[in-house]
Amino acid sequence: MAVSSSSFLSTPFLSNSKSTISFAYSVSPAPIPSLRRVVFRSHRRAMTVRSKIREIFMPALSSTMTEGKIVSWLKTEGEKLAKGQSVVVVESDKADMDVETFYDGYLAAIVVGEGETAPVGAAIGLLAETEAEIEEAKNKAASKSSAAVAPSPPPPPATSSPAPAIAQPAPVAAVSDGPRKTVATPYAKKLAKQHKVDIGSIAGTGPFGRITASDVEAAAGIAPSVAPPPPPPPASAAATAKATATSSPPLLPDSSVVPFTAMQSAVSKNMIESLSVPTFRVGYPVNTDALDTLYEKVKPKGVTMTALLAKAAGMALAQHPVVNASCKDGKSFTYNSNINIAVAVAINGGLITPVLQDADKLDLYLLSQKWKELVGKARSKQLQPHEYNSGTFTLSNLGMFGVDRFDAILPPGQGAIMAVGASKPTVVADKDGFFSVKNKMMVNVTADHRIVYGADLAAFLQTFAKIVENPDSLTL
Repeated sequence: MAVSSSSFLSTPFLSNSKSTISFAYSVSPAPIPSLRRVVFRSHRRAMTVRSKIREIFMPALSSTMTEGKIVSWLKTEGEKLAKGQSVVVVESDKADMDVETFYDGYLAAIVVGEGETAPVGAAIGLLAETEAEIEEAKNKAASKSSAAVAPSPPPPPATSSPAPAIAQPAPVAAVSDGPRKTVATPYAKKLAKQHKVDIGSIAGTGPFGRITASDVEAAAGIAPSVAPPPPPPPASAAATAKATATSSPPLLPDSSVVPFTAMQSAVSKNMIESLSVPTFRVGYPVNTDALDTLYEKVKPKGVTMTALLAKAAGMALAQHPVVNASCKDGKSFTYNSNINIAVAVAINGGLITPVLQDADKLDLYLLSQKWKELVGKARSKQLQPHEYNSGTFTLSNLGMFGVDRFDAILPPGQGAIMAVGASKPTVVADKDGFFSVKNKMMVNVTADHRIVYGADLAAFLQTFAKIVENPDSLTL
C-alpha cells in the first residue's frame, strides 16, 4: 500500500426520500389596544430534513492526469469511515497514491471497481452520512450504472430490395439560332486541323459546351486515344474503400495488441507535445579522468555517478540561468528561481523523472541520499507530484549501459535536457603533437531554440566541462 496521500473532493447529494419532520406554530387572534383588531391566520410550515449522500470523485493527482485507475479499495461497502482515513489507492500517470476522506460516514457503494479506470472528476463511490442511508445510496449507484449501460436503439433494418437507380440525363448540346463562338481545347483544335474536321460543326461535351479531343475524334470516326473515365462508384462502395484505406494493416500471426498503461499514455502525450517546440542539439566531449578518480573515493560513502553529474549540471546552470529557463506559452519565458534537476529513471512499464530540488545548493552527500530515496519511491510508485513535476532541467544518463552518445527529447515546459554517454578511453593529441589516452564522455544537450541560442548552450557546456574536469568544487 502506498504511503503518500491525497484527499478526494465530495459533493453532497440531497434526497427527499427520507422521513419528513414537520414543525408547526400558530398565533391566536388577540385585541391590540388603540389599534383595529388584526387577525393572524395560523400558518403551518414544514421543515424537511434531507439525507446527505456524497459522491467520491476521482481526484487529479497531477497536472497532467486526465484519468486514474483504481488499484485497490482499502474499505469495503458498508464500512464506517472517519475523517482523514485512507479509502482507496489510485494509480495516476506517475504514481500510486492513497486517497483520504474529508468526512465521517459510511462507504455506501463502490461505483468503479478495482482495476477499472475513470476520468478525473467522475464519481468512483458514494459516501452515506448515516447507516440508514446506505441502501438508498446503493439504489442510486445501481440506477446510474444501468443508465450508463443502457443499450442504444437498434439501427433500422436494411431493406432487401436495392434502391432504384436514378437515370442521369445525357448531355445535350446547346443550340443557338445565330452564330456562336467556338470554344475548344488547343489539342482539339490541333486534331481537327489534322483530320480536316470542321470544328464549328462539332457539339462539345466538355464543361459549358467546350469541344474536347474526344469530340473531334468521334466526329472524324476514329477510336478515342484516351479511354473515358469510369463512372463514379456507388456511395456504399466509396465508403468501403475509404474505410479500407484508413484502417490499420492486418496483424501478423500470433501478434497481440497491448493498451498503454496510464504512465505510458502520459509519456506518449508529452512526447507528442514536445514536437511543437523548435529544438536544436549541441554535443561536447568531456574529459572524465579526474571525475572517475573522485568517484572511486566517494563511492564507498554512498555517492553515485548520477549525483555527481547532477551536482555539476546544477553548478553550471547557476552560471548560465537562461539554460534553466522555460517557455510555456510561446510568448514569454521564465527565469526559474530554483535549479531542480530531473533525472530520467526507467521503471517497470514506463519512465519517470524524479527531481533533485536545489541541486546546486545541496551538499553532494545529502544529494546522493536524497537521490536514493527518490529512486526507491519511483520504483514503488509512491512519488508525490512535486517530486516528479517540478524539474527545470533534465538529465538522462545511458552511460551505464555502454551507450557512447544519444539525443534526448526535450520535455514540455523545460529549456534543455542533457544526454550523457559512457566514458571511454580515447586517443587524443596535445598541442605539442604528443599522443595519449584519456577517458572521454560525449554530452549532447537538446534545447528550446526560442529561449536558448547556440552560443548560450556552447558556453554552458564549456562551464560544465570545466567543473567535471576539475571536480574538487563538487565536494565543497
